[in-house]
Amino acid sequence: METKVINNIAVVNSNELIIKDVQTAIDFIMSIKYETNCDKIALSKSAIVEDFFILSKGLAGEILQKFINYQTKFAIFGDYSKYTSKPLKDFIYESNNGKDIFFVENEDEAIKMLSKS
Repeated sequence: METKVINNIAVVNSNELIIKDVQTAIDFIMSIKYETNCDKIALSKSAIVEDFFILSKGLAGEILQKFINYQTKFAIFGDYSKYTSKPLKDFIYESNNGKDIFFVENEDEAIKMLSKS
């Protein structure tokens, strides 16, 4: 896991799974906030368990609620083109039109969205 701070945003790149369930999400939020003093986090999509992107499992909602509860804005950057689920596409669209959670293609876009929020 590689963490850097850009414009008070913690940008985390990892090819290893970091967020596997609700508890690992909470641990991640708290660790990053403690280590970087940032309340905005961008994370590579590869660090999140694939079940997160299957909305019917409910994991995305539970995890993202923790980011809201801990007052942490969050962007996930990566390739979403393989997903064909309309509910997931709608969820991504709605999230991107909000001000707390973003699904974007790359790190630069994540920084841009979190900087605006």
